[in-house]
Amino acid sequence: MTWAPESEEIRRRRELARQQGGEAGLARQHAAGRLSIRERIDGLLDAGSFQEQGLATAVPDVDDDGHVREYVPANYVLGFGRINGRRVAVGGEDFTLKGGSPNPAGLRKSVYAEHMAMRYKVPLVRLLEGGGGSVRGSGKQGPSWGEPVFAEPRFKVIADAMASVPVVSAALGAVAGFPAGRLVASHFSVMTRDTAQVMTGGPALVERALGKPITKSELGGAAIHAKSGIVDNIADDEADAFRQIRRFLGYLPSHVDERAPREVCDDSPERMEQELLRAIPRESNKAYDARSILRMVMDEGSVFEMGAGFGKGQICALARLAGQPVGVLINNNRIYAGSMTAEAAQKYRRFVELCDVFHLPIVNFVDQPGFMIGLDAEKAGTIRFGMAAVSAAVQSVVPWAVVQIRKGFGVATAAHYAPDSYVLAWPSVESGALPLEGGVAVAFRKEIAAAEDPDAKRRELEDMMRARRNPYSRAESFSVHELIDPRETRPFLSQWVEWIQPLLEGLKGPVRFSIRP
Repeated sequence: MTWAPESEEIRRRRELARQQGGEAGLARQHAAGRLSIRERIDGLLDAGSFQEQGLATAVPDVDDDGHVREYVPANYVLGFGRINGRRVAVGGEDFTLKGGSPNPAGLRKSVYAEHMAMRYKVPLVRLLEGGGGSVRGSGKQGPSWGEPVFAEPRFKVIADAMASVPVVSAALGAVAGFPAGRLVASHFSVMTRDTAQVMTGGPALVERALGKPITKSELGGAAIHAKSGIVDNIADDEADAFRQIRRFLGYLPSHVDERAPREVCDDSPERMEQELLRAIPRESNKAYDARSILRMVMDEGSVFEMGAGFGKGQICALARLAGQPVGVLINNNRIYAGSMTAEAAQKYRRFVELCDVFHLPIVNFVDQPGFMIGLDAEKAGTIRFGMAAVSAAVQSVVPWAVVQIRKGFGVATAAHYAPDSYVLAWPSVESGALPLEGGVAVAFRKEIAAAEDPDAKRRELEDMMRARRNPYSRAESFSVHELIDPRETRPFLSQWVEWIQPLLEGLKGPVRFSIRP
C-alpha cells in the first residue's frame, strides 16, 4: 500500500488551482486588454524563476465521502522569483475570480506576502487588480468569525515591511479598498495609463453615498492620479510597468541590512560636459532645463525620475554616480521658479526618507527661491509641509552632496542641506534672506515710491545690488568646500562618491524618524 492515491489527488488539486477563473474568465481579462495574474508574474520575473507558495490553496466544497464537488482556487497568487538574478517576493490578485475581491484562501495568502518578504529579507512586488471585501462575504453559510482579539493588526506588517524591505506596487486594473491601501503603502507605485483606476470606493459606492454618477476613469484614472501623488509614475502598458519596477529595484538593496549595489561604470568619472557652462542663464529670471543638468552629470542613461506629475516644482530621481546608486534632487525652475509648494514639500520629504531607509547618498542641486507664497499657498498649509521637508533634511543620516547652482533664499533653503553636507557652488549662485527683486522692493520701498519713475528706480537698484555680488567670496571665506567650474561637477562628485564608501558601510540597518511638523 502506497500514498499514490493521495499524491495523485495533490497533483489534481494543484492543477485545479492553476485554472484560475477558467477559460471564460481568462478570455474576459484578455478582451479588456489586461493580463492574468500568472501572465503578469511571468512578464515581470526572470524566465522560469517563479516558485509559487500555496500551490493548492483553495476553498473546496466536498461531499460526505470527501470528494471535491467544487474547487475555488485562492484568488491571490504568491511566491518567490528573480529580477535580474535577485530574489524577490511577488503576489497579486486574480481578477478572473470574484473580480479580485479576496476569498478566504486568497486573503490569507495576501496577508502572508509582507510576512514572507520580511522573513526572507527580499523586496516585495504587488501586482494589484481588485477590490476589498464584499458584503456577500465568502458565499458560505454560517457565522462570521472575524479576527481573534489577540491577533496583531493586519496593517502593522504592511507598515513594518516599509521599514525593512523595498516595497513596490502596480495598479494594473481597477484597484479599490484594501488593495488601494496597499498600493500607496509602497516605496514606488505605478499604474497603467488606459487600463487602471485607483479608488478608495468605486462608482457604485460613490453614487449611493454622494448621489453623483461617475465612471471609474473619472473617479480614479491615470489623468487624476498622475497629479494627485497617489502613484509615483504612469506606465504606457503592463510591459512598461514591469520595466519600471525592475529598474526601480535595481537602485536599492534587498533589505535595510545591505548596501545598495554599486555597479561597474563605463562612463568616465572625469567626463566634463561643455554645455554645463551655459546651463544657467545669466538673466536671473530666465528658465532653463533642470533635467538636462542631471543627465549631463549622472552616469549616462541612469536617471530614473519619480513623481513627475506631482509637486512639479521639485524633481526627484534615482540615478547612479560612478556606479553608486544615489538619490537626486533639483528644483524645477519652470514651475513657480522652483518655489517649494505644499505638494513639492510632501514629495521632497518622502523621497529623502526613502533614501534614508535604504542608505542612498543624496545629491542635491539647489535653485530654491523660497516657500511658495500667496493665498493658495496659505490654504494648502505650505509652511507646515515645508518645515517637514526641512526636518527630513536636517535629520537625514546619509551623506549629502549639495551643488548650489542658482538661487538659495529663505527658510526653504534649509531643506537642501543635511549635517556635514559636501557643498559645491557654481559661479551663478545668488543667496540671501530674500530674492534680490523682492528684497529691493522691501528694503527700498520708500525710495522707490518717492521716485519720479518708480519702475525705473526699482530696476536701477536691482542692477546696482546685482553688480555688487561676487561669486568668489564663497570660496575665499570657506563657506563652501569648493567654487567650481560647472563642467567640473561630475569629477568633483565622483571623487566624493569614493570618499563616502566607508560611511555607507556603517549605515546598514533600520533607521528611525522623529515626529515632524
